[in-house]
Amino acid sequence: MSTFSLLISIVPHDRGEKLTAAAVQAGCGGGTVMMARALAKTNLAAILGLGETTKDIIYMLVEARKKQEIIDAIVNATLLEKANFGHLFSLDVSQMMKTGTITPLNDEGETTMQKESTRDMISVIVNKGYAEDAMDAARRAGAGGGTIMGARGTAKEGDAAFFGMKIVPEKDMLMILVPSEKKDDIVEAIKALPCFAEAGSGIIF
Repeated sequence: MSTFSLLISIVPHDRGEKLTAAAVQAGCGGGTVMMARALAKTNLAAILGLGETTKDIIYMLVEARKKQEIIDAIVNATLLEKANFGHLFSLDVSQMMKTGTITPLNDEGETTMQKESTRDMISVIVNKGYAEDAMDAARRAGAGGGTIMGARGTAKEGDAAFFGMKIVPEKDMLMILVPSEKKDDIVEAIKALPCFAEAGSGIIF
């Protein structure tokens, strides 16, 4: 079983911080919020330009042992919201690396998750402007292309403030689908970048 889980929430735009605040109180280290667009539910509505709304997608990487407590905190924070407020689901993460350190899947450093497909997805969240460097390193190690999405970090205690408002850094999220046999080489190539030597500048999973 994986040591980490990825919690993904989809909620109305500008409500992402409400969820991450509840998650942080329950032991989550923070999250990454991306703005997205919800599409119309029917073809007719889409043709008429109706039914599209803006959404926040929140990615929170959490320890598996804390996952249920964090999920409960998020659900409790939305009890007063309207029905169909949003979605919340989780995915197992087979390996996670924070900048400045690597956390193995288990105490022995072994990867126990069975590989059932021939491809794996590598996700890289870095400060804005570094995703291209990560993609260049990935290509040199055998990756094809990738997808970069703009995002923002969520404020936490100790973040800088400007006129009483917390400043949250802009982020890039890079998603790369790679052959399973090349995954480790690609992760190592990205990890070797100078920007990943500084703690707090990004994560890979």
